[in-house]
Amino acid sequence: MKKYGVNELRKMFLDFFESKGHLAMKSFSLVPHNDNSLLLINSGMAPLKPYFTGQEIPPRRRVTTCQKCIRTGDIENVGKTARHGTFFEMLGNFSFGDYFKEDAISWSWEFLTEVVGLDADRLYPSVYLDDDDAFELWNKKIGVPADKITRLGKEDNFWEHGAGPCGPCSEIYYDRGEKYGCGSPDCKVGCDCDRYMEVWNNVFTQFENDGHNHYTELENKNIDTGMGLERLACIVQDVDSMFDIDTLKALRDHVCNMAGVEYQKDDNTDTSIRVLTDHIRSVTFMISDGILPSNSGRGYVLRRLLRRACRHGRLLGVKGAFLVELAQTVIDGSKDGYPELEEKKDFIFNVIAKEEAQFNKTIDQGLSILADMEEEMKKNGETVLSGENAFKLYDTYGFPIDLTSEILEEKGLTFVPISAATMQGVRELPGLVYNRLKDIPAVPVFAPEYKKPEAKAGGREFTIKRMEAHVWSVDAPWLEYILAGSNVDDYESLQYFQRQLGESGILDALVQKGVQENDTILIGEYQFDYIF
Repeated sequence: MKKYGVNELRKMFLDFFESKGHLAMKSFSLVPHNDNSLLLINSGMAPLKPYFTGQEIPPRRRVTTCQKCIRTGDIENVGKTARHGTFFEMLGNFSFGDYFKEDAISWSWEFLTEVVGLDADRLYPSVYLDDDDAFELWNKKIGVPADKITRLGKEDNFWEHGAGPCGPCSEIYYDRGEKYGCGSPDCKVGCDCDRYMEVWNNVFTQFENDGHNHYTELENKNIDTGMGLERLACIVQDVDSMFDIDTLKALRDHVCNMAGVEYQKDDNTDTSIRVLTDHIRSVTFMISDGILPSNSGRGYVLRRLLRRACRHGRLLGVKGAFLVELAQTVIDGSKDGYPELEEKKDFIFNVIAKEEAQFNKTIDQGLSILADMEEEMKKNGETVLSGENAFKLYDTYGFPIDLTSEILEEKGLTFVPISAATMQGVRELPGLVYNRLKDIPAVPVFAPEYKKPEAKAGGREFTIKRMEAHVWSVDAPWLEYILAGSNVDDYESLQYFQRQLGESGILDALVQKGVQENDTILIGEYQFDYIF
């Protein structure tokens, strides 16, 4: 099998589905269009929702895209493992009431085995537990032995988000070999180890859920498929992680050369290399779509990513400004698929340079003062930084609270919530929870069914210890982040919580208590005075 590059694989996928009558559309912006339910585009299907719901007429009944996506729900884990990242590209082919299971399954197999050249013996399909149609297609039409087809339950192989269109899934897994396995004799498709990697997911949207788990057959059935480009490249190039594929390796190597360090020699160094490699990609693409640094909404996501990149550059020993130089490498590696990066590079560089310069004025002084505070805590045998000192770092020296928290957490330390007295009169800090809202009760949230909190769903229960919600408007609040202390590992679950909180009545309560547009509040098991 040839070790195709990322840009080659992207083109091969789009060309293949064009040959099957699909319209190849360019990636949509990372900024959702007429969709208040999302902060940033986080899946290949997200910008196509109006076509699936019938709100808009698609340009063709068969469409294929490579969609740029951002997910920051697990930003704290980025860098700590080679699995996590905030930016990724999602390959997809979509049918709006045109072809269905047979073509979707056949074409996914054809592309992987005949176009890309993956070994068919290392591919393992999965189907939904009761989807005999998909099982028969894999077994009888494609010729996959029955013992290589895995039936999985609703949690794994049924796509739905409450009321509305939904349906079973059929995934394709690739066996990467025993070296990626857990060593268990029971290791198989569905295991949590890295041996069997999901490559492709076919979603067969064939039912309508009335919100109470009553399903009716849709007259016009749809196909929504997705395949992570970076994940496919890992398999094709036979490398360990996305940080080793050609385009990201070029960026990773640039980071290492700039810092004078080697990858995979030290865990802490590797963490910073991966954070910087990942975050500068996200920053570059976000700015190219017109997102600017700010203290709220997607602008705050951008600012946080850029500042984390700055800090980890400093941890690697890089001095001065360096992000623009890395952004150029991002553009060089991705401009084939996204020519707008080259067209807008001057704008991208100007935004990065200005924000980096502004942050550099505060980071060295802030780090020094925080180090002195840590030393004082150590002398006194303390592990908790006072809220007053945390606030002083921000208010006097401009040092971000989220950065203070991250640095302390790395050392097993923390800080206390900022007091009401300290907060009085402060309005513009991102992440503040106003004390006038403190008597609003915490609301437990459950998934996967949409039900009021008091009626616990029979499926998986999510524990939300800290949840930040940004209020875009009092009519359409949106849950911006799920933070530490949560067992939620699926960013898409945000869409569950939005509706569930609406049904619980807490959003109405917030409005009655005086919440205003662009306030940032906290909803969770416990009421904190401060979150980040």
